[in-house]
Amino acid sequence: MNTAFVGRTEEMALLDRLWAHPGATLLILYGRRRVGKTRLLTYWLQQAGADEAGRQQQRRRVLYWVAEPSSALDQLRSFSQAVYNFANPNTPAPAEFTYGDWRQAWQQVAVLAKSERVALFVDEFTYLLEIDPSIAGLLQNLWDHSLKHTNLLLVLCGSHLGMMLRHTLSYQAPLYGRAAAQLRLQPLPFGMTTHYFPGYNADERVAIYAIWGGIPAYWERVNPALTLSDNIRHELLTANNLMQAEPRLLLQDFLSDPHNYVGILRAIANDARTQKEIAVFTGLAQGHISQYLSILQEAGFVERRVPVTQTERSRLGRYHIVDPYLRFYYRFLANRQTQLALGVQEQSLEEIKRHLRDFIGANTWEELCREWLLRASAQHTLPVAVDQVGSAWTRTAQVDVVGINTMDKVLVLGECKWGLEPIGRSVLTALVDKTAEVVPSHGQWRVYYLGFARDGWTSASQTYAQELASSQPTGKNWRVIGMHLVDLSQVDQDLAAWVA
Repeated sequence: MNTAFVGRTEEMALLDRLWAHPGATLLILYGRRRVGKTRLLTYWLQQAGADEAGRQQQRRRVLYWVAEPSSALDQLRSFSQAVYNFANPNTPAPAEFTYGDWRQAWQQVAVLAKSERVALFVDEFTYLLEIDPSIAGLLQNLWDHSLKHTNLLLVLCGSHLGMMLRHTLSYQAPLYGRAAAQLRLQPLPFGMTTHYFPGYNADERVAIYAIWGGIPAYWERVNPALTLSDNIRHELLTANNLMQAEPRLLLQDFLSDPHNYVGILRAIANDARTQKEIAVFTGLAQGHISQYLSILQEAGFVERRVPVTQTERSRLGRYHIVDPYLRFYYRFLANRQTQLALGVQEQSLEEIKRHLRDFIGANTWEELCREWLLRASAQHTLPVAVDQVGSAWTRTAQVDVVGINTMDKVLVLGECKWGLEPIGRSVLTALVDKTAEVVPSHGQWRVYYLGFARDGWTSASQTYAQELASSQPTGKNWRVIGMHLVDLSQVDQDLAAWVA
């Protein structure tokens, strides 16, 4: 399997800057499990090697420690021995050695970083918080009175998003205001698939991204020597493999009894988007669903989306599963566990192949097109600039891609198609017809259209786009300024170039 390290250029540069910054520096690093937090830190350590001329740099003094879900005493003992062995590399600590308490252990860290630059990476910091939430307050006190006077680079790293926010980043958190930087490590963008999976064509890489998302640990399980179907068969359709267990393990990090939450995730994956629809699908009382959804949102598994042209309080909110693999799993695999346990693979594979195109078209392709618009705006490749991108809908109309700039009164409306043939003119005329439904009622707006099609557009579509740019039709409080048509090849090429 491929284990290459790709991307993370900005994150590596941030670590370099923080290391070079004199004095005590705190970084809060967080993100969902397996997104690559540990790999980022360990790779940064490995890159201490050579400068641009190939000369060896001075070795960085770094202590890397991973907390475990064990007792408070075990955690303190493990940390104590790591600190002691770091300070005394030639005299290992006795098996039962421990400092008297956390304060004493952290004071020893302060001593180590008093006269030289030292980095301390505390991975899975949330395991400490689960056993003893007061550790954040203690660390805040020590930071204010001793650690901030040292030459320490301290990185606190955790996977429990809600807990990291509550104890380190929220206004009420003990460590609020102490961090020089905070970094929520995101999945790798689609553009990186070009570098990681060069043997697959663009539509295959979109399918890979639709299934495995941008999680580096998942990418490493894809065998580039096999077809996409064989990778699905070997990595997803066998019983008791890592990917089958992954959803349960992710949920167990946050929930003691995940059953009702699983039901809600399955409902959303099967297109139940509102609380009422979820209640019908699951049979749960609608009054309880709001609480379940709130917890799933805090954990980072679900988000509530509203039309980008409206405020967060819009009554048109819809729920979506954020993580592509969880979305795929609860759509295609969760209800096939009995089949897979019996080794019945081919029926499941055929079902996936039959519905995968619609699944990609309704989810991943639209998301990639929205990303393209946001990045294209930043690259100044369009005649307009937007600062928010999402989608928009009313009771009677849906627009897949919507970009908005409220200060300049610019609205970009886009239609996405994942069909196997060039798309005809009628799709574009239907998009223009929806304009009055989604344009905000206040102000005079300039409207620009985008068409995204996997296999491109017919000559009639291209002619229509040119005619529209020339005629520039108007509405009650809007006027058209142009239309641009894009295919998968262009989206793929641009996203790869813009994230390099």
